[in-house]
Amino acid sequence: MHYETVFILTPVLSDQQMKEAVEKFEKVLTDNGATIVNEEIWGLRKLAYPIQKKSTGFYNLVEFDADPTIVKKIETAFRRDERVLRFLVFRLDKYAAEYAAKRRSTRAAKVNNTVTEEAKEN
Repeated sequence: MHYETVFILTPVLSDQQMKEAVEKFEKVLTDNGATIVNEEIWGLRKLAYPIQKKSTGFYNLVEFDADPTIVKKIETAFRRDERVLRFLVFRLDKYAAEYAAKRRSTRAAKVNNTVTEEAKEN
């Protein structure tokens, strides 16, 4: 099954602490047999409403292929970690999976174009 999770980490973390938290959750997935398809760190963003008296948070997205049993394990890891403000794990249907693949390829093309243009300028 193809899943996607978005989680928000507390904004008081340093960049290193934020990366360690993301790696911890990816390790929970990979240790339980999941394959990580895509990872995007959206960075510090404003929240729609305050959560635990905080108005911003580090947004992260992870797409993965896994058995349905892994969902409970990752959700338990999110709940036990005080750095996580909110999380959502959901299964992608075939249309959402196609859209996610299209979004990844478009994003990769933009990155490649930017790198190519910078190389031409230098």
